[in-house]
Amino acid sequence: MVTVPPVGSRVSIRYRLPTGEFTDVIGHVQRLDPVVLRTKSGELVEIAPADVTAVRELSDAPVRASEIRALEHAAALAWPGTEQHWHDGWLLRAGGGYTSRANSAVPLDFSATIAALPGVIDWYERRGLAPWLALPERLVPVRAAGIKNTRVMVSDLSGGEAHPEVTLLDRPDPAWLTGYERDVPVPVLTAVIDGAVVFASVAGAVGRGAVTTAPDGTVWLGISAVHVDTAHRRRGHARVLCHALIAWGARSGATRAYVQVLTDNAAAIALYSRLGFVLHHHHRYVDARSLVGRTL
Repeated sequence: MVTVPPVGSRVSIRYRLPTGEFTDVIGHVQRLDPVVLRTKSGELVEIAPADVTAVRELSDAPVRASEIRALEHAAALAWPGTEQHWHDGWLLRAGGGYTSRANSAVPLDFSATIAALPGVIDWYERRGLAPWLALPERLVPVRAAGIKNTRVMVSDLSGGEAHPEVTLLDRPDPAWLTGYERDVPVPVLTAVIDGAVVFASVAGAVGRGAVTTAPDGTVWLGISAVHVDTAHRRRGHARVLCHALIAWGARSGATRAYVQVLTDNAAAIALYSRLGFVLHHHHRYVDARSLVGRTL
């Protein structure tokens, strides 16, 4: 049986009619058994789970490719690595191999195509790095499945809630680095282009916030590197931390926020959903070397 995403998700479902024919419907999930979708017109469509043959989760509202490109541009400025280079519409980022975001090429200009991959590969190989491509959906037509499939979720900012126990620093101190539990150099963590960055911590939880501006003028807050020590989980510390980062972002001029969450991280997806974040688009990482000479 095909799995349908949780209540509230916007999906496209193909299902079997009583006549044996198949049809498609797009709407927000209202119930799971039976499956009930509310379409854009307000119609409720009820489907027996056994009749569902295919499901594709969609963004919460229709999103243009230009909006995906603009958001990905702001996100790339927030995790640019310590070295950057433009190559035929691709922004190439390198940070010594620490983190996927800081060591991958993302197609940010309309001119970016797969024809540029030999140059991308060469740039990374000269630095002793694998030539990973960060591929947002719909921007470059590549069918490869890739790794680290990610949900990019967004929310409008409403100010957030500052919390007196949350510490905000412009550089990660030793306590923050210990709480992060990842060996990422400080220059990679603090790198940001034409923006601001902050490091938050509270009761065993840490997180990073970065404010950057997209080409369309939208000022975005990116929340990342959120980690809660095992002994402090399920106490609401991540929520408090995120509220503090949202408040900081709003004070810094951001009007919208985004997070990038692995699709199999159910706990993080649930947290951000409760905070009002909804799906904007998906992206994944693909090794450029696997695409050279292939039909894409």
